[in-house]
Amino acid sequence: MFSTDKQMGYQCFVSFFDLRDPSQIDNNEPYMKIPCNDSKITSAVWGPLGECIIAGHESGELNQYSAKSGEVLVNVKEHSRQINDIQLSRDMTMFVTASKDNTAKLFDSTTLEHQKTFRTERPVNSAALSPNYDHVVLGGGQEAMDVTTTSTRIGKFEARFFHLAFEEEFGRVKGHFGPINSVAFHPDGKSYSSGGEDGYVRIHYFDPQYFEFEFEA
Repeated sequence: MFSTDKQMGYQCFVSFFDLRDPSQIDNNEPYMKIPCNDSKITSAVWGPLGECIIAGHESGELNQYSAKSGEVLVNVKEHSRQINDIQLSRDMTMFVTASKDNTAKLFDSTTLEHQKTFRTERPVNSAALSPNYDHVVLGGGQEAMDVTTTSTRIGKFEARFFHLAFEEEFGRVKGHFGPINSVAFHPDGKSYSSGGEDGYVRIHYFDPQYFEFEFEA
């Protein structure tokens, strides 16, 4: 599954390929294409059991599409600006979104019900859920076009850690000299990676204090 951009008169589509059918790959003919007439898709992931996809749009909307019929199963709009990233929890029951509206939000994967909100002062480009703890990491910063006009301190280029249940920030990690474009936890939860506008990918290993930390509400 992948989506195309909406530009130069071309419409945005979500295309589905069955990898068990080589002819679809050879002929570049997906078994289904879903047109997106209103707002282009900016991020998409497979939903639980591969029965649907969850797509975030430029408008801030979230849609759940059937992987069999292409029908819109659920539609919600909890963000006021573009959704930049969607990442699932390990068990795929929840997912977190990152948006240009300066927030990341937690949703139920089946109902798309909004659960939690994590607020910052700058656009959020990426967010990821820890596989082991009730933690979420956010990456972002000032818009790329404005990076050269500010210092790293003002740009707020740190990765920021929030408690999943209490929605409170409890830590920051510096290192990048521009906005963070992507973050991801290692599957074992002992480290995370971040990719930035500065061209670097950084792998951060948590120190022992991280695993001993207990959040006090």
